[in-house]
Amino acid sequence: MTADPAAPSTLLRVTDSAAVGPAIRARRREQSLRIDDAASLSGVSVDLLSRLENGKGSVRLDKLLAVLDSLGLALMLGPKDHPGMQAASRPAGAGSEKS
Repeated sequence: MTADPAAPSTLLRVTDSAAVGPAIRARRREQSLRIDDAASLSGVSVDLLSRLENGKGSVRLDKLLAVLDSLGLALMLGPKDHPGMQAASRPAGAGSEKS
């Protein structure tokens, strides 16, 4: 099963930093927000949001959480073997995980 980050009911299992950006961009576009408006709502710069969406460079965790919250997204953590984690989709092209 491949993940469609644009689908609001899809849980995305993030296995690398590059998977977060497309999901954030899809959610922003789903809400018809321009990048500058979304950045303003999140309290971050347009440059930071652009880098985040494009998987370029690193972003502080507090900034990531602010962006996710402003777009109505959440970050969840749990054991890999939890049934909820097993049910979450992986991004297309995701490889095997390292423990």
